[in-house]
Amino acid sequence: MTSPVSVVMAVHNGRQFLSMQVTSLLADLQPQDEIIVVDDASTDGSHEWLLSLGEPRVRLHRNTTNQGVRRSFELGLRLSTNDIVFLCDQDDDWLPGKRAAFADAFNRDPDCVVVISDAQLIDGDSRMFANSFMRTRGGFRRGFWANFYRNRYLGCAMAVRRRLLSAALPIPTYVPMHDMWLGMLGCLLGRVVYLPEPWLRYRRHASNVSPSSRQSWWRVLTWRMNLLRAVTMRFANLAVRRAREVIVGL
Repeated sequence: MTSPVSVVMAVHNGRQFLSMQVTSLLADLQPQDEIIVVDDASTDGSHEWLLSLGEPRVRLHRNTTNQGVRRSFELGLRLSTNDIVFLCDQDDDWLPGKRAAFADAFNRDPDCVVVISDAQLIDGDSRMFANSFMRTRGGFRRGFWANFYRNRYLGCAMAVRRRLLSAALPIPTYVPMHDMWLGMLGCLLGRVVYLPEPWLRYRRHASNVSPSSRQSWWRVLTWRMNLLRAVTMRFANLAVRRAREVIVGL
């Protein structure tokens, strides 16, 4: 039995697909693992259904007011306790073996801070319409500038090592998305391992929280400039922190 892992999921009015996602999670996880669910003030019965599970692996926190996906994921990451932390959407399907494949990748490479896999694309009726998310992005590329131009860091296909979170949190309020922030920092601060197998079915439908339509060039440019600003400022802060640690240790 391997070391326990954490899975962080943000939920907002996700009852339609929530039971399928949670069922796929519980079937793949081990008894010592945990699922941190941050319910972002849902009004569709999601919170009540999660409570009704009576599942000891599910730790549920409810926001009293809607905080948004970025802040909800940040809270979930802070509440997680294990060294390997998966990000998880409310409406996808994990495929059997995902946990083991990601854990093995981390165990093989101590310098790895991010593991990411490919994903199948499915619609609201669970019909697959593409067998590779990464192919729609021109294939996976690890580097900062390649992803600065076209992001491949899809949160629901990612897991991170806890030491990356010490550098990544808090997530700046002006970065585009939490997963892009974690992936970009990961490729700068450690090693990213890519698994070409699709270890989940990524659902695209009308109610997705993350945007599926093409954004305006001005919004994309603004997001990228904000990301570059955030990375520069975070590295400056990390340098100051390390300098203080050296001084204290003298």
